[in-house]
Amino acid sequence: MWQFAAPLFFLLLPLPFLAAWLLPADAKVGGALRVPGTVAASHGAADPSSVATGGRRIVAWIAWIALVTALAGPRVVLPASALPTTGRDLMVVLDLSGSMERTDFSLDGRTVRRLDAMKAVAASFIRGRAGDRVGLIAYADQTYVVSPPSYDVEAVARALDGFAIGLVGRSTAIGDGLGLALRRLSATEAKSRVVLLLSDGVNNAGVSAPRDVATLAREMNVRVHTIAMGPRDVGQGDGNPDVVDVKTLKDIAETAGGRSFWVKTTDDLKAAMAAIDEVEPTRGLAPPAPIWRELWPWPASLAFLATAATALVRRRAG
Repeated sequence: MWQFAAPLFFLLLPLPFLAAWLLPADAKVGGALRVPGTVAASHGAADPSSVATGGRRIVAWIAWIALVTALAGPRVVLPASALPTTGRDLMVVLDLSGSMERTDFSLDGRTVRRLDAMKAVAASFIRGRAGDRVGLIAYADQTYVVSPPSYDVEAVARALDGFAIGLVGRSTAIGDGLGLALRRLSATEAKSRVVLLLSDGVNNAGVSAPRDVATLAREMNVRVHTIAMGPRDVGQGDGNPDVVDVKTLKDIAETAGGRSFWVKTTDDLKAAMAAIDEVEPTRGLAPPAPIWRELWPWPASLAFLATAATALVRRRAG
């Protein structure tokens, strides 16, 4: 199916006529010798200058029409079907602090670091989010956007391969990580905006208080789901430094209208991700997004060639 992205540009087609009518006529008189019409007619000759002028005028009109057509943006729908879109932007915010080196999780029958378990489960979760625009943020002492929101969930999942302890420090700035996610989502026009925040520690770095950022998320109508990862809670009071602040993460989720999970094993983590999949479904929420093939380069090329031909003819005539 043919379509023009900006058909209003065709209103510019009569612009040369308006310019010729509104602008004053050129009053300059050339030095050419005038031949009476009867003499020219008797010899059956046409004025070469008028023929050349007419040809240049036709080429100029071709260039103008082609240029306006290119500006109107001709395009055609490709026959390939597109992925369904949910209208949701989802930011996945993951902890890269030093405690993620703890080897108290399992994967495929092996004892592995928390980081390895998180990467494997998060990659599977992200690949299953077809239809969402998914972004990825890592945080520790500092925070940074690993991948901006994108429909290419496979590319976002592969970005997890580059996660390494120490990349952004070793402390835990939960508030700053959530704040950066909100900053990215504030620039989108998605109907639904969601954050998935995972941490295995206590907020001990950064400048933003997690509960204050959660309040901001609620005001922005952004849902925040949280996952506390680790076998020990800071509220147990046994003095062990390897603890996760379950209460703060739960308060964040409750404040921002999401769900909270405390996972102690890889199976718990998979179950939490599956529960979030159910809360934030990805299927059947919107019709397929059309994929267009842009055709404007063709009339644009014609306009360029016609303009170049006109300039070349004038140069030779001069």
